[in-house]
Amino acid sequence: MIRMSTQTESKILLINEKAKMSRIETVRLIEKAGSGHYGSSFSSSEIFATLYYHVMNFDAKNPKWPDRDRFVMGKGHAAVGLYPILQDLGFYSKELLDTYVSLGSPFGDHPDMNKIPGIDFSSGSIGHGLSVCVGMSLGARIDGKKYRSFCLMGDGELHEGQVWEAAMSAANFKLGNLVAICDNNKVTVDGVISEMMSIYPIREKFEAFGWRVVEVDGHDVKALIEVFDSLPDVDSEVPTLIIADTLSGKGVSWMEKGYEWHVANLAPVDIERAIKEIEEME
Repeated sequence: MIRMSTQTESKILLINEKAKMSRIETVRLIEKAGSGHYGSSFSSSEIFATLYYHVMNFDAKNPKWPDRDRFVMGKGHAAVGLYPILQDLGFYSKELLDTYVSLGSPFGDHPDMNKIPGIDFSSGSIGHGLSVCVGMSLGARIDGKKYRSFCLMGDGELHEGQVWEAAMSAANFKLGNLVAICDNNKVTVDGVISEMMSIYPIREKFEAFGWRVVEVDGHDVKALIEVFDSLPDVDSEVPTLIIADTLSGKGVSWMEKGYEWHVANLAPVDIERAIKEIEEME
């Protein structure tokens, strides 16, 4: 049996704790707002934490550093789960984050690249993120830069035709510096994806477009680290899709049972219950 190194074990512990922090802060921020996206934020928590505490190159004190890795959220409605991580890393203060969705605050339900340090592209209508990353990755090639562009998409986002135009373009332009992550939580705001309009099989469709595809448990930090650590060289010619199998609302038992918590609000007694369950996650 191969044992993990102490360094690896410590990294996994750190990332899991940061994912919990993201969830707890998401509950706190949504309480301030009166409504928000629990389900899709919680399904992405370990992905956010693994990217920002292990994978990506960036400088919180210099958010526009030209050689930084880029991160674009197609599923921008989950930004409430990313904001606490950027704050924890020093992109902005806790006091500023506490203005979330208040009048004049830079923080809205979707991220704004012109107002929030660390946000590489604004989001709104779903489906633009992969196209933006194609442009960023092409820009890196033209400028001779070695950064990667990461795009987090929801599985429901694959209903958008622009995603498939971008997928075709990425393979055509041989953008091995582009990494897409599909948060495969199997639900949208309206219901279960397989019952609404199936986008399966995801792997075979992207492979047919010329992508390298890897599947992983999106809540298993050790597995996520292994997948990101095994990415081909940034100069490679094949873009990568990581299909992260996740649960909408992961970490709060009653949110994991359906799509109803895509956007909602918790009563005070349920806030306490949710935080307790998150704190007790293994």
